[in-house]
Amino acid sequence: MSRVKALAEALEGSDVSELDLTENGLRILIRRQSDGVMLVAPPVSAPRARANGAPRRKALAKRSEADAPAAEPGIAVVAPLTGVFYISPSPTSAAFVEVGQPVQAGQVVCIVEAMKVFNEIKSEMSGTVLSIAAKNGQLVQKGEALIRVQAS
Repeated sequence: MSRVKALAEALEGSDVSELDLTENGLRILIRRQSDGVMLVAPPVSAPRARANGAPRRKALAKRSEADAPAAEPGIAVVAPLTGVFYISPSPTSAAFVEVGQPVQAGQVVCIVEAMKVFNEIKSEMSGTVLSIAAKNGQLVQKGEALIRVQAS
């Protein structure tokens, strides 16, 4: 934690707004927000090294085939930025969309809050909502699938 504190202090007084550092399999992301608060991303696990390097290529090829996720149906509506996912405009309001519900291209399907700004996320295609991948109030990363739509 002292490393994170040192990096945050190093950014004070500079024009740098974001620092993304990966060392020994540990990722540290520090992003300056307008109110001066800094966010630190959770660490990612380090890749495991193999003791025997000779069969490494074959093992990697087999593992990548086995570990490859199954293709998910539909087309993903992805987060255009990192922030907090909300499925409704307020805690007491109905959800923008629900599984099985039809959506139109350009329809707001959720909100991503970043730096106290609520960004409406719209579907780029018409179709039917297959799944809602993110949970309400969950931090989502840029490029992460939020909702899956089966195009019509």
